[in-house]
Amino acid sequence: MEQENLLDTLTMQDEVMRLWTRAENFVDSLMRPGWTLYQVLIILGLVLAAWLARRWLTERMTNWMRTQTGRPKWQLRSLVVIRNRLGLILFALLAWVTYLVMQQVTWPSRSFLIELAGTIGTAWMAVSFLARLIRNPLLRTVVNWGLWIWVTLYLLGIWDEAAVTLDTIALEAGDFRLSILDLLSALVVIGILFTGARFVASATTSRIQQNEEISPSMRVLVTKMLQIVLYAGAFFIGLKTVGVDLTGLAVLSGAIGVGLGFGLQKVVSNLVSGFIILLDKSIKPGDVISLGETFGWVTTLTARYVSITTRDGKEYLIPNEDLITGQVVNWSHSNSFVRLDIYFGTAYNDDPHLVRRIAIEAAAGTKRVLPSKPPVCHIVGFGDSSVDYILRFWISDPTGGLTNIRGNVYLALWDAFQENGISIPFPQRELRMLSEAPQE
Repeated sequence: MEQENLLDTLTMQDEVMRLWTRAENFVDSLMRPGWTLYQVLIILGLVLAAWLARRWLTERMTNWMRTQTGRPKWQLRSLVVIRNRLGLILFALLAWVTYLVMQQVTWPSRSFLIELAGTIGTAWMAVSFLARLIRNPLLRTVVNWGLWIWVTLYLLGIWDEAAVTLDTIALEAGDFRLSILDLLSALVVIGILFTGARFVASATTSRIQQNEEISPSMRVLVTKMLQIVLYAGAFFIGLKTVGVDLTGLAVLSGAIGVGLGFGLQKVVSNLVSGFIILLDKSIKPGDVISLGETFGWVTTLTARYVSITTRDGKEYLIPNEDLITGQVVNWSHSNSFVRLDIYFGTAYNDDPHLVRRIAIEAAAGTKRVLPSKPPVCHIVGFGDSSVDYILRFWISDPTGGLTNIRGNVYLALWDAFQENGISIPFPQRELRMLSEAPQE
């Protein structure tokens, strides 16, 4: 082991000295007047020109984009991406134009560095555009910079020396070895594979969501399982591609999993509850449910929570565990029929038979009340100042709201009672003033 460490140290020192020697030779060539120095100065001038042109064009392009309100969103996003990379685009264009001009007016060897700068600028621009396909900002930044560094070192012809140097700096624990080169390569490969997995998952999810033969809850379950399989496969394939030993990683992940199991019990419970909800189909997208004081319809099922949108536009994120362990009223579990009850009272001098008939006709004539399940009206008691009734009716679209249909039925009762001379009493009290008792 000590001999291997010593050999790695000597190898790293040799590669570093080789890179240092090449850097010294290049700096020495810059110290003497010649075409190497002239090309470097030309490249610096191109960088300055690209920077000035970017500042001048960015503001004008932004103002022009603000006037393009009628364009599709994908076109506006593309314009924003191009605007943010104007510097690289302009530098690459200026470098290639300068190179082509110098090829015509001087010897080809006198424009070698300019061609190299144009190639590097073009590669950076391509990497920058491709990295936009990665949604995660951190992973996109790592992939972007990793590919930039790799492209630069490769085109400069010093990638082999840099790779050996990065590979010698490693973390070793028994048979497990992880070098900086392995870590950076794994991040770049995993980022690329994650992008491919996201595209496959998006395309497959779109096809699944359009299949009407699959129930809504099964669509969500299949989508979640597909995402887990694709992303997990991309992660482990990425590690295996760069040569990471998964045997040692499995032992390490098992130990980490035991520790996380104690600290993340609620998270794991919500994940398991989410799969139970999807499997037993007790709650599915579009259902109208009430949990405590929260009433609304299910808009999204995730692995951790259920999104419920109420009639007033509020969106509640209910943990899956609460839906499994608590009492939930699902108004549309097996069917969408919902019975609603409203209470009212009339005066004692009104005929109760007439009141019941008028109430039933008023409810039946209200929109959204089901004619297939006719309304019924019953006397429920004799109050202090009124005869009390209950009116029951059915609807089949609870997603349209409950308060509004109750209000419409109450309004229909009011109109019907006014037309037929039926009064809705209110409590009346008689106040008597007692004279003061005579004083002795």
